Amino acid sequence: MNSVHNRRNFLKTGSLTALVAALGSDIVFADHLPKGYIPVLLEEGDALKGKSPEMIVQGDKPWNVESPVHLLDDRITPVDKMFIRNNGLVPEKIDVSNWTLTIDGESAKAPKTYTLADLKKRFKTYTYQLVLECGGNGRSGFQPQTSGNQWGQGAVHCASWTGVRLKDILADVGIKDDAVYIGYHSKDIHLSRDPKKESISRGVPISKAMENETLLAWQVNGQDIPEFHGYPLRLVIGGWPASVSGKWLSGISVRNKVHDGAKMDGHSYRIPRNPVAPGEEVPQTDQYFKIIESMPVKSLITYPKSGAMITAETELALRGHAWAGDRSVKKVEVSIDFGATWKDCKLELPVNRLAWQHWNTRLKFPVKGYYEVWVRATDNNGVAQPMVSPAWNPGGYLNNACERIAVKVG
Repeated sequence: MNSVHNRRNFLKTGSLTALVAALGSDIVFADHLPKGYIPVLLEEGDALKGKSPEMIVQGDKPWNVESPVHLLDDRITPVDKMFIRNNGLVPEKIDVSNWTLTIDGESAKAPKTYTLADLKKRFKTYTYQLVLECGGNGRSGFQPQTSGNQWGQGAVHCASWTGVRLKDILADVGIKDDAVYIGYHSKDIHLSRDPKKESISRGVPISKAMENETLLAWQVNGQDIPEFHGYPLRLVIGGWPASVSGKWLSGISVRNKVHDGAKMDGHSYRIPRNPVAPGEEVPQTDQYFKIIESMPVKSLITYPKSGAMITAETELALRGHAWAGDRSVKKVEVSIDFGATWKDCKLELPVNRLAWQHWNTRLKFPVKGYYEVWVRATDNNGVAQPMVSPAWNPGGYLNNACERIAVKVG
């Protein structure tokens, strides 16, 4: 019997015999073990296994791990550099051969269940590069500080996802004319370990669900999705807060109203309808808050790393990525004089809709000294990133202020 099986058996039975088997050793002072206590050795697995050693841990219960910006230099983000934002614990048992996805809800013509093999065999597969960004990416830039993980700017990635289109599955099920929203259900475990509670169950309007790029994915970058990123099946919705891309996907409800699952209420992934003063308390109702949909325009400098030192004769090469939620980026500029003047950069078209766009440029500095290089993107509606943090909000969402790095010329 292997250690994983032993661990699951202990969690299922809670017996001392099963616990000893799971640990592979007698427990000294076992008579002092509190009832229901789970030994450290049997806690959730290590999300950092296989990750870059430079990743930043924001929390481990649940796991929330960020990538330093300079690690995001690849055109397609490798798995070892992808951020992790979990709300619950990874499922104890993942049986791929019996994994199912059920489509139900008031606006599904009839409930229907598919095995993972059904999805792979019966429907055409698609691959898209998609930007997934935590709605709270950049939260640490807000003052006063808000609750939640204090992300820098690295809770974002653009990987290549492979799966079937949700619109094809919904067409096979049949949906009613009154469908307005979908909500996902997952097999992750609530932090309380109460099986009746969902850690997170969010959704999107039916129009977003029916976009070509909305996938039920089983691969990322050509490999099975890793355990901490949603193995074996994940809903992937590019351009919106990554919290709508449900991991360990087991169900989707087609709703005749806005989905009312876990973390769809209060100020979770919501911003005030009208500007509020920093620190102001606002009633957490629909009257005052609206759900975040498309993410705002944003850009990063991924090379060089902040703190670069060059000689006065050096022409500095810079590069990075830019994205704009449901829209595209039409211009990227950089400034070395704190935003007084800007220089256009070379900007590539996206590989596909909802993928990030790569930019690059070269800079010469007029004299020796300390500089900051700022980058600013503008979307195809003419909306540019703000040079300072945008409107404060209680959840600390949507900070798309200009990214900047320090450079010394000497």
